[in-house]
Amino acid sequence: MALPLQYSLLLQHLVGDKRQPRLLEPGSLGGIPSPAKSEEQKMIERAMESCAFKAVLACVGGFVLGGAFGIFTAGIDTNVGFDPKDPYRTPTAKEVLKRHGTERNVLCQNFAIVGAMFSCTECLRLAWLGSLALNSFSPPQYRGRSDWKNSVVSGCITGGAIGFRAGVKAGAIGCGGFAAFSAAIDYYLR
Repeated sequence: MALPLQYSLLLQHLVGDKRQPRLLEPGSLGGIPSPAKSEEQKMIERAMESCAFKAVLACVGGFVLGGAFGIFTAGIDTNVGFDPKDPYRTPTAKEVLKRHGTERNVLCQNFAIVGAMFSCTECLRLAWLGSLALNSFSPPQYRGRSDWKNSVVSGCITGGAIGFRAGVKAGAIGCGGFAAFSAAIDYYLR
């Protein structure tokens, strides 16, 4: 015959002094079990989260995207090889390919610069806010974390810096445009 369980005895085992600490394994809660990360894996993760890696990745990604965009825009451009002195002359294939290559290279460089600028600005802003949070000079909501505010401000700084070359008004428009685009992308990705 089983003895009735006393409430106080049960509480001691659940929340009291006799409670045994449980080590939670990743697979115990229904997830896929995964082994602990080695030091090499942790080092690679830290390297991939570094500002330098993100800047290089954004630069390379911008270069590739600029190349694809350049090929597309050059393909629909009707003025390729157009000679204003002789408008009826048909351009040669060599002239068309040379012009396509030139336009593609310009867009590759521009997209790469914009990507690297945005990534560096966001990373430096996070580092700066993180150092301010450590020194208690910033409001408590800024802890050096990555959220939508950082991407919007970084987009504004990047767009403003690019547009400022054409004047203050163009800088303000660039700031607003890049900030809105960054907010839309951040909203879509999160």
